[in-house]
Amino acid sequence: MSQSPVSQEGAAPAGAELAEVVAGLMPRAKEELAELVAFQSVADPRQFPVSECEKAARWVADALGAEGFVDVALLDTPDGTQSVYGVLPGPEGAPTVLLYAHYDVQPPLDEAAWVSPPFELTERDGRWYGRGAADCKGGVLMHLTALRALKATGGVPVTVKVIAEGSEEQGTGGLERYAEAHPELLTADAIVIGDTGNFRVGLPTVTATLRGMSMVEVAVRTMGGNLHSGQFGGAAPDALAALIRMLDSLRDETGATAVHGLEAEAGQSWEGLQYAEGDFRSDAKVLEGVGLIGTGTVADRVWARPAVTVLGIDCPAVVGATPSVQAAATALVSLRVPPGLDAARAEEALIAHLEAAAPWGARVEVTTRGQGQAFRADTSSPAYAAMRAAMAVAYPGEEMQIAGQGGSIPLCNTLATLYPEAEILLIGLSEPEAQIHAPNESVSPRELERLSLAEALFLRSYAKR
Repeated sequence: MSQSPVSQEGAAPAGAELAEVVAGLMPRAKEELAELVAFQSVADPRQFPVSECEKAARWVADALGAEGFVDVALLDTPDGTQSVYGVLPGPEGAPTVLLYAHYDVQPPLDEAAWVSPPFELTERDGRWYGRGAADCKGGVLMHLTALRALKATGGVPVTVKVIAEGSEEQGTGGLERYAEAHPELLTADAIVIGDTGNFRVGLPTVTATLRGMSMVEVAVRTMGGNLHSGQFGGAAPDALAALIRMLDSLRDETGATAVHGLEAEAGQSWEGLQYAEGDFRSDAKVLEGVGLIGTGTVADRVWARPAVTVLGIDCPAVVGATPSVQAAATALVSLRVPPGLDAARAEEALIAHLEAAAPWGARVEVTTRGQGQAFRADTSSPAYAAMRAAMAVAYPGEEMQIAGQGGSIPLCNTLATLYPEAEILLIGLSEPEAQIHAPNESVSPRELERLSLAEALFLRSYAKR
C-alpha cells in the first residue's frame, strides 16, 4: 500500500507515533472490512436470510474477543435482531467511553447500478466500494483500528465499551428498548457514535444535531379486486390514483413538506455551518436544469426542518402490467423530524394528514414501521475540546467543524435520556462522496485512517480530563 495520507502530510509531534502505527494498520483494516462487507447483513428477513446478520454479529464478537474484550455477548433485542457488546477494562479510576457502530446495512437496491458487486469490497479510484463500507461497517473498523493503535503504543488509557447494533437501518428500535430495560449496560462518561461523517473529505466534522424520524406504511383499498380498465375505468375508484393524491398532498407547490399540524416547524432556521447550494447540487447529483425543492437555505431544509420522502410504492411494475384499475396500493413514507419536535406527535400529524387526504372514501390503513427522536449534542462539553485537539493533529491545518445531519440515529436520544451526564460525540465516515444508502457506496481510506487516528488521540486525551 502507498504511503498514508497522514504520513505524507505529517502530524503534530504528539501524534506522530500513533499516526505511524495507524498507517501500518490500514492493510489489516482493508482486509477485515472486506470480510465484514461480504455479509449480506440487511436486517429484514423478507429480503435476506437472518443467518447473514448472525454471521456478521459473530464476526464482530470474535474481533472484540481477539482484542481482549471481556463480557462479550450477542444481545437478543426485542425486535428479533442481535447487538454485539463487550468491555475492555482500563486502568483503575479511568473514565469509561462507549464506542458505537452498527453492522447491519441498507439493501443494495438496484444491483445492476453497481459498478462492482455490492457485497464485495472493491478498490477503485482511491476508494473502497461496497455496501456498508462507510455506513457503518467502516465505523466498526475505525473503532478497532484506534484501539489497536493505542495498544501498540502503551495501552488503552480508558475503559472501553463497544456496542455494535444489528438493526439501525430498519429503525425498529430493538437496541433502544434493550438499553432502557438494562440501563446499567451502556453507562459511560463519554459516548462516541461512529455513524455520521465529515462535511467534506478532509474537513474534520462533528455532528451536533440529528433529525428524528417516523416511518409509516400506508395501505389504500377501494374495491374487492382489480377491474378491466376499459370496462370499468372512469367510474371505478382507482386505489393507486387515490394513493398518488394522498402522497402529493404532503408537499406544497415549492416541494416543501406540508404536513398539517407541523406548519410551525416548517420555517425553522439553521444557525452555523452553511451548505452552499452549488455544493449540494453536486453532492446530490441533481441534473442540470432541475431545481431544488423547498425554501430557505439548504442547511435549513436538510438539518432544521421536517422532510417527507416516499421510500417505495407497491403497485404493478411497468413491465408486465395489465390494463386494470387497481383495487389496492401501498406506500412506505418517511418523515424526518428536526430537534425540538416530538417524533410521536409528528407521526400522529402525518397519519392524520394521510387519512384526511384520502379521496372518494377510500379505505386507509396506516402502520408504524419505525420511529426515533431527534438529537442535539452539547458541543461545549470537555469531550468536544478533546476531540477538537485530536482532529487538529489528525487533519493538519484544518479546524474541527460542527454541522447538522438530516439523518436519524434513534439510539442517540435514548442514550442522552438514560445517561444525562454523558458527553455524546458523533463522528464517522459517511461524507458526501460515500453515497450511503445508494448504489456504489464507498469509503475513503484517507478518512478511515485519519478518523481512526483522531479517535485514538481523543481517547488518550480524554483519559487525562
